[in-house]
Amino acid sequence: MTSTESTGSGNVARSLELLWGSGERPSRGPKPGLTLDRIVTTAVALADAEGLDAVSMRRLSTELGTGTMSLYRYVPGKGELIDLMLNQVRGETAAPPESPGSESGWRAATEAVARAALALHQRHPWLLSVNQARPVLGPNSVSGLEKTLSAIKGMGLSDPELISVIIMVEGYVTGVARTHVHAVEAEKRSGISDQEFWQAQEPVLSNAMTSGVYPVMASLSVEAFSPEFDHFEFGLQRILDGLEVLVERRAAEAGRDTAERKTAEQGTTGRGTAG
Repeated sequence: MTSTESTGSGNVARSLELLWGSGERPSRGPKPGLTLDRIVTTAVALADAEGLDAVSMRRLSTELGTGTMSLYRYVPGKGELIDLMLNQVRGETAAPPESPGSESGWRAATEAVARAALALHQRHPWLLSVNQARPVLGPNSVSGLEKTLSAIKGMGLSDPELISVIIMVEGYVTGVARTHVHAVEAEKRSGISDQEFWQAQEPVLSNAMTSGVYPVMASLSVEAFSPEFDHFEFGLQRILDGLEVLVERRAAEAGRDTAERKTAEQGTTGRGTAG
């Protein structure tokens, strides 16, 4: 039995060929105006409107006004198509600001990356449906990573730590985006607004709060659960504050190491002169 190189999406080798332009282009009987880019763009628009489950080769052929077999001349299947879709939407994210030589440049860059990632998930909620534990990296993905690393390189952290910063921020953004997307889906599915949902629970919760069983919750102010409070911004700033402490600590350690090395070198030079 032979094994096939694959991720949670499609065939790795075939996806890489398509992503990096090294694969063969269809040469027999393609429909005029039908291109790989048009197929991917249509698939992204369909997923945005109806979710990833709506994307199939049969449905795409209907949207594009062509036969299903014509699509297979361009892309082997849905798995590889998803890899191409991911690469396309990642090209929408603007590069983070770069501030060479600025100690605070990394913070502005990380903020920009986080906000851009949240906006990307809000535009394309289907991203949360894709298992990206082992992503097939296309040009847009690699370019985005290159620009982000360039912008935060000044943090003075080790290479694994820089990657960990990106993973940490992406994980935080994904969690916030998932909560937002689930709330939108719940309202759409139930037909009940978020305000109506909580109002329906108010009588029971009011009784619970006056029972004396939940004293801490009962003591919370009215503003505690206010929709006006920006939880995303609060959490993002606390992550950045924590990273700033680490960056300052590393800078201080580097300064001490430099001072100790100079002292040692001066001591060696002094002994040599005395001899």
